[in-house]
Amino acid sequence: MDDISQNLTGMMDMPTKVDGVVQQLAEKIKMSFDEFVGEMRKRGCSEPTAIKIWRGEYENFDNFNDHDISLSNLRKAADVLKVGTGTLLPK
Repeated sequence: MDDISQNLTGMMDMPTKVDGVVQQLAEKIKMSFDEFVGEMRKRGCSEPTAIKIWRGEYENFDNFNDHDISLSNLRKAADVLKVGTGTLLPK
């Protein structure tokens, strides 16, 4: 088996645990990972950034301001998930 096949097989064996706020909200509206990334792409967000938002990697950042590109992408995610932006901001 080549490396790619091994990596994909390993990923498929991973538990499907819901961790982040985005994943919890997506689960409530029955939105899959692929649907989320697709909707984010429609709004001009790059796929790697959408994936980071899905994983909750932004939740460790605590210095957002109105002109921050990260905040702009969170606004897009909030629109996709049909919630207010504040729902996604780390506490």
